[in-house]
Amino acid sequence: MRLTQEPIQVLLVFAKEDSQSDAFWWACDRAGFRCNIARTPESAVECFLDKHHELIVIDGRHSRYFEPEAVCRLIRATKPSENTVILAVVPQKPPDQEEPSVLPLLCAGFSRRFVENSSVSACYNELIQIEHGEVRCQFKLRACNSVFTALEHCQEAVEITSEDHIIQPPPPVSPSMHLTLTAHYSSAECHPLRHRDRRKDSIDARSLSSRSSDAPSLQNRRYSSVARIHSMTIEAPITKVINIINAAQESSPVTVAEALDRVLEILRTTELYSPQLASKEDDPHTNDLVGGLMNDGLRRLSGNQYVFCKNMSQSQLAIPVTLNDVPPSIAEMLNDEECWEFNILELEAATLKRPLTYLGLKIFTSFGVCEFLNCSEATLRSWLQLMESSYHSSNSYHNSTHAADVLHATAYFLRKERVKGSLDQLDEVASLLAATVHDVDHPGRTNSFLCNAGSELAILYNDTAVLESHHAALAFQLTVRDSKSNIFKNIDRNQFRTLRQAIIDMVLATEMTRHFEHVSKFVNSINKPMAAIEETSTTANIRNSPENRLLIKRMLIKCADVANPCRPLELCIEWAGRISEEYFAQTDEEKRQGLPVVMPVFDRNTCSVPKSQISFIDYFITDMFDAWDAFASLPGLMEHLSDNYKYWKSLDDMKCKSLRPPPPS
Repeated sequence: MRLTQEPIQVLLVFAKEDSQSDAFWWACDRAGFRCNIARTPESAVECFLDKHHELIVIDGRHSRYFEPEAVCRLIRATKPSENTVILAVVPQKPPDQEEPSVLPLLCAGFSRRFVENSSVSACYNELIQIEHGEVRCQFKLRACNSVFTALEHCQEAVEITSEDHIIQPPPPVSPSMHLTLTAHYSSAECHPLRHRDRRKDSIDARSLSSRSSDAPSLQNRRYSSVARIHSMTIEAPITKVINIINAAQESSPVTVAEALDRVLEILRTTELYSPQLASKEDDPHTNDLVGGLMNDGLRRLSGNQYVFCKNMSQSQLAIPVTLNDVPPSIAEMLNDEECWEFNILELEAATLKRPLTYLGLKIFTSFGVCEFLNCSEATLRSWLQLMESSYHSSNSYHNSTHAADVLHATAYFLRKERVKGSLDQLDEVASLLAATVHDVDHPGRTNSFLCNAGSELAILYNDTAVLESHHAALAFQLTVRDSKSNIFKNIDRNQFRTLRQAIIDMVLATEMTRHFEHVSKFVNSINKPMAAIEETSTTANIRNSPENRLLIKRMLIKCADVANPCRPLELCIEWAGRISEEYFAQTDEEKRQGLPVVMPVFDRNTCSVPKSQISFIDYFITDMFDAWDAFASLPGLMEHLSDNYKYWKSLDDMKCKSLRPPPPS
């Protein structure tokens, strides 16, 4: 039986059109291949299941659009992919950089890689090599499988011959052999069997072969590299876990071994704590909050142009001056700062929108920050003034009052018995400093907005945790710029590095794209182990390990940052109005500049503030504060959260879209 070869089907998986995707398209045209293009992982799988392509080319140069390894695994998880050749397009590396290992690509299911080259000729040559190498081998394997399936079901005598009708001995059958299948009936008449549609009925075998020209040398290098890896003494915890599971599989029943295989697949991914976010067709508020707060922007606009927004530079910094004694009225207000019900908005009004400096002095004094840093109160005052002047008072939400509110919540949490028993003084100081600077120079726009607008900050931080990286970096730049406000000038270098790292880690933890990761790690590493045993020295060991202290500090500042729904109702309502106004202003500006609108529900003419608050509480707040309450014991906060949720629900039930119910008619 000879195969009549149809044109090879090629699927290009490129998130955006560029010179590389065009080069492969024209190379396919020159080679006479049929070509499809998919822009997303989902459409790639759907197209492949429909067409059963022999070759798939996946763009692996820009992981911000999709993870190429994840796309490859999705396709390899389908049965028709077992004989498909999958090619990874990888970025060029500078000559001074070491060539990366191909092992991760092979483990993900790629057959080979192609270093980016937008020359049509280079792409054509690559496609022709693959056709004459891996693809033809796969055709022969499929042909053999079809033949052997036919042989198994044939009830008559069968001869396998060469093209010259020379009978071939049954074992072994070479995949490269040209086969003619002849079935002998009573009349001894020969009837060749027609090969069935290879795309629908073939059972494929997966190939991970390298380039045919250099496969032996590559294989040898691979084996020697693997041998070196196994001989290394450095072993990560996840590697130990995988090795334990592999060992357990050897003596396990088949069903258990298969289950462990699925466990290993999950463990080998890099997104262990990222949830699979199901779409909520009936809840656009949740969808927009997730999209606006947990993504780094849509980036691609119509056409190939990026829109650049106005420069989001920092505000002019006021020269620090020595504060007079705190006025009695403000001092009296600050006497209540240890209570959760402390009214930060009253302090904002009394201090003429400078609550951070006054509250900071009070809290930092009570925690002995000056003594720990070995700095004077005058230096601390200058630093607090410097940080406060770097917040934008024009922002309705992300201003120094929000920073003061987060500082107040942080101090409140640090005074809770179990939190205090888990952290040392350096942790406490780091938490207070991180809370103070965590939104410094915030422009009143989200990360998604800055990325879509191509702002200088987004370019500087590669569209990754843009604002949080800026807050942390600017805080240290401003602090060390002038000795008068440098609160770190007298501490030991090693202590400074430890403190600096803790502050940076906490500020970065306020970025929402890793929200579920931080909460999941806290629950699984701290809450669950502590719940399983009684309150003993063992639980103290769980809390006090360096790794878990890190998780506690991240959880602490995350909860402090979004504690508005747990405040007394009047404060909760005010904060809801302020954040909504900031989102409305962003939507207005996105429309003016022709940018993608990342949170369409926050249109000031149509938005339901109660619905947005309900979605925010349901999706981000409830689970996180349940976990934090289980650790820190915060019954008062949980009661406020419940009352506030009922308030927003009652407004929503009345079809009211504003902050407060309409006045009685």
